[in-house]
Amino acid sequence: MRDNSQDPETRSPTNGQRLISLNEIPENISIIGASIENKKLKVTFSPEQKIIFYELDWLEKNSYENFKPTQKGWLSSIYKTWGSDLEVIPLEDFYDLQKNKRTLNDWIGGVLKFGFGKITNGPVQSGALFEIVDLFGYVRETNYGRHFEVRTEVNPSNLAYTGLGLQAHTDNPYRDPVPTLQILYCLENSAEGGENMVVDGFSAIQKLKDENLEFFNVLSDYCAKFEYSGEKGVKLSTRKPIIELAPDGELIGIRFNNRSLSAVTDVPFGKMQTWYAAYRRLAEIIDDQRMEVTFKLEPGESFIVDNTRVLHARKGYSGKGSRWLQGCYADKDSLKSAFYSSEDT
Repeated sequence: MRDNSQDPETRSPTNGQRLISLNEIPENISIIGASIENKKLKVTFSPEQKIIFYELDWLEKNSYENFKPTQKGWLSSIYKTWGSDLEVIPLEDFYDLQKNKRTLNDWIGGVLKFGFGKITNGPVQSGALFEIVDLFGYVRETNYGRHFEVRTEVNPSNLAYTGLGLQAHTDNPYRDPVPTLQILYCLENSAEGGENMVVDGFSAIQKLKDENLEFFNVLSDYCAKFEYSGEKGVKLSTRKPIIELAPDGELIGIRFNNRSLSAVTDVPFGKMQTWYAAYRRLAEIIDDQRMEVTFKLEPGESFIVDNTRVLHARKGYSGKGSRWLQGCYADKDSLKSAFYSSEDT
């Protein structure tokens, strides 16, 4: 309790950061008095003889008694999983998001809850996707630049730049840290086909776990290796499990990208057959049409995905007509910051 004191000598009133180190608190500290005054808990600490007041709602929110051990793979209550039967998605008009903070906050809350959202009626001009990121945060620049073009190329450096269909995947699994948000913005889309699809990776993982706990465990216990070296001077590689858990077992991420999976060498030989069976089964679940939400973007429309949770895909499209999207990356911490700081006000 003393380490979490909110008084101005312990924490900065302007930013809430600690002003003292743990070593400055007496090791033999004890409570010699406690009472309720003005709907606050008054605590006297010895040997400092320091009096600290605690808000009762803060104590309730941060009570250690709220901790409950959970099963491996538990999911935070802030998320709602979904499949093709999802009836309502976070969708708003671009200009309404710019003008109305409440509308923006509700939309961001939906993106955090479902892992993706859509925006309509945006300007049809190159670089407009940056205005989406400006609503909540900052562009994450990579070797692809501040943004990348998604349209057919003669000699593509990435399969995304062809007319081929793409299996549902998360982007850039070979990066550490991985970009946690991706925005795709439509400028032209007269080609036949090319519908976008999104799949809730957390829902797919839950289904796998319910079916076969051994499959869930092997994909979360051992690392896969992802690599990219599609351009001169760039060689990206990382080792991460396909199913990522926090130390307390919380499900926090999925990395799934068949195009970028390298040789898997971190799985014990005796577990390799099980690992591949689990990987195959997870892919089957992800490819199941009952898991996907499909839509076709029109010029001026865009969507955002939580790249640690929601996989995105594209159906193949023909050479007739044109299809031009621009994409960029951002990070989820700024999205959360915009949401929770707005809630405080």
